[in-house]
Amino acid sequence: MSSIPMRNTPPDHGIRVPYETHSTFIAELFVAAGMRPGEAGLMARILATADKRCVYSHGTQQALGYLPKLRDGEVNPRPNVTAVRESDTVVVLDGDGGMGYGPSHRGMETAIEKALAHGLGAATTRNHYHFGAAGNYSRMALEHGCVGWALSTHRVALDPNSVIMSASGGSPMSLAFPTRSQPPLVLDMAAVFMGYKDELFQEFYALFAKSLGLAVALQALGGILAGIWRPEFQPPRTKWESNQGAFLLAMKIDHFMDLDEFERSLDDFVSKARNMRPFPGMPSAELPGGMEWRWEKENDETGVPLSDEHRVRLEEIADTFNVEPPYESFESTRF
Repeated sequence: MSSIPMRNTPPDHGIRVPYETHSTFIAELFVAAGMRPGEAGLMARILATADKRCVYSHGTQQALGYLPKLRDGEVNPRPNVTAVRESDTVVVLDGDGGMGYGPSHRGMETAIEKALAHGLGAATTRNHYHFGAAGNYSRMALEHGCVGWALSTHRVALDPNSVIMSASGGSPMSLAFPTRSQPPLVLDMAAVFMGYKDELFQEFYALFAKSLGLAVALQALGGILAGIWRPEFQPPRTKWESNQGAFLLAMKIDHFMDLDEFERSLDDFVSKARNMRPFPGMPSAELPGGMEWRWEKENDETGVPLSDEHRVRLEEIADTFNVEPPYESFESTRF
């Protein structure tokens, strides 16, 4: 296995760092790149939490790409996020060319507030850059007795010379359902399951057709409905790389059925599923979100595991921002 695994799993070798230490360091980097301390702290907590769950693909390694864009003015480091439309159950947020984390977090917070009052709450966000892992936001609904749904997409070039599969874009989505004693059920995935090649199409027709269908449905919700295709958010009318949007939904379970009954029933389902045979080569049978739940609990106690390559890359970019990394102090945790 490589030091930064292709699959989101704990590294074989590295060090363990307390979550707060890791998060504080990442926040310092974002402040050095021009962000306000509060917004930098939110970004850092979300990314460090992804590392704690071993979702490294959407954790602090993403900062390696974000930081230069913020420093160089490609992404607005100090956006003024505003609500441009709002009703009892819906809010539309404009991200002012900044990162997508702030408006998406605020959007889900507002969706939850509206769901608690009315049963359903939704938000769209637009005019911002990457929002990270969709599961960051769907999970926010769990502690409020709600189902959370989060999805995002970005503008793609609809080149008539390209195969229609390229209309799918990235299009991640996440659905989260609360449980009691079992791991919460958290689906967090991209709509594209396999890289397209003409020679694979006949063999995997259904996979590509369903993947495209799902992706463009997400494009309609997180892109067109969110407003990311409006001319004022596209070059040359904007200087920001604000090519993404999101759709966020919270549903209060006790407007449909008793919350206790739902959680007990889902617990029973998840428990029985976890007693089934695992996939070949996997250590245990887990439904979506199960492994991340286990790793997060373990790493809360022992520290966030960072591979040597991951650590070095963070230390290298810290040097360019004149921020002192903390990792040398945790050599004694090496595994």
